Amino acid sequence: MTEAHIWQNEKLGLKVVEALKKNRFKAEYLATKEEARQRLLETIPAGASIGVGGSLTITQLNVLEELDKRGHKLFDHTDQKLSVEERNIRRRLQLTSDVFLSGTNAVTLGGQLVNEDNTGNRVAAMIYGPQKVIVVAGINKIVKDVDSALDRIEMYAAPMTNYRFGFPNPCTKTGFCSNCESERRICNVVTIMRKKPSQADITIFIIGEELGL
Repeated sequence: MTEAHIWQNEKLGLKVVEALKKNRFKAEYLATKEEARQRLLETIPAGASIGVGGSLTITQLNVLEELDKRGHKLFDHTDQKLSVEERNIRRRLQLTSDVFLSGTNAVTLGGQLVNEDNTGNRVAAMIYGPQKVIVVAGINKIVKDVDSALDRIEMYAAPMTNYRFGFPNPCTKTGFCSNCESERRICNVVTIMRKKPSQADITIFIIGEELGL
């Protein structure tokens, strides 16, 4: 990463952190994923149960193995060895976990979180239920506004996610969203968090590196 990239990432990150705080979220800028990993581990209370929202960003931070070693009970539904019923049980347990970890599809310069979801468990837990929510977002998730966020999801995040999991949806072939009617469609729920929900405790870490999709 060049000096110019580091400079711009910090400017953008701090701008978004300021906007998030105005929208009543807790927010911090962390320059590297190593700093973010350490801060995340520091923020999670000892003994807390942890829901995991199927986030590639969380996976890339390599925190889940460490949390497991620390004795935390993890509710992660992404294990391919689980049955459909077992996955759904873990999704429901995420809603009442002490801490819920998630990424986000996009965060605007105005401090708004924009997400599209398949089953809705991730966005539901981000909004209400867990005692504390921690959202991590790489610098690549920053967009100008809500319209740009939706464009980012449809033109990049959703097709890439479909390709990653091998889902037989049209965007896996075309590379862009066509608002399909597929039974395996993953873009079923759209949420825009304009302000922090009144009963939620949400901390957002903006990371000065590209992470996630």
